Amino acid sequence: QVQLVESGGGLVQPGGSLRLSCQASGFFFNTAWMYWYREAPGKTREMVAEIASPSTWTAYADSVKGRFTISRDNAQNMVYLQMTNLKPEDTAVYYCCVRDGATYCGQGTQATVSS
Repeated sequence: QVQLVESGGGLVQPGGSLRLSCQASGFFFNTAWMYWYREAPGKTREMVAEIASPSTWTAYADSVKGRFTISRDNAQNMVYLQMTNLKPEDTAVYYCCVRDGATYCGQGTQATVSS
């Protein structure tokens, strides 16, 4: 079955960086488009980044463009989200997701940006 396990969240000061990782299994990763979503308290879940395969075309939400970078390693079934110049409004639970018929997401990893 589809499994997605996120890691790398934590507490960081404004202007800092975090790198989120997602280990994927249970589906054919090499041709799957992968997504990072986030959900902040009191807000609906929003997509922040997506990456195609094998072309590695990427797209970002306007709120993170120029600060976040999504990447993947097809040999390791991994997808990453490098987050830089973090702002308090980036505080959220971040989910790694895939659409394989239905949409599947991992359990999420908390990123908190606060001084």
